[in-house]
Amino acid sequence: MRHLKRTAKLGRTSEHRNAMLANLVCSLIEHKRVTTSLAKAKAARSVAEKMVTLGKKGTIAHRRLAVARLHQEKAAKTLFAEIAPAFKDRRSGYTRIIRLGGLTGKHRARGLGDAGERVILEWVDDIIPAAPAAPATEPKAEEKK
Repeated sequence: MRHLKRTAKLGRTSEHRNAMLANLVCSLIEHKRVTTSLAKAKAARSVAEKMVTLGKKGTIAHRRLAVARLHQEKAAKTLFAEIAPAFKDRRSGYTRIIRLGGLTGKHRARGLGDAGERVILEWVDDIIPAAPAAPATEPKAEEKK
């Protein structure tokens, strides 16, 4: 029986699935949002949230665990330096899934290969560093009159 076995297999071997989810989470860390299928987003969400939890703990052992799971040291550095500190006051629920397309059924955005529903997986809080505001220019002397 398969009771309480929650792993989404996604039609792939375990090695392929783990590599694909690690790559998807690394893209999420790098670009702050990714567009993918609904099934992949739901599977990647749990991996991403576990990585943020490791990042919030911040020890060298947790860094090594994150690099071992993500296979990219650059992504792990970004996770520990930018993303995890942004969620320090949040207990869970670091990501959100936004469905693309219309309201229901056949009007939703669909993938080209298998017509799977397309979604955006992104971080909940806006963790992209804000650009400095442009200084306001003063009106010319002629306009002051």
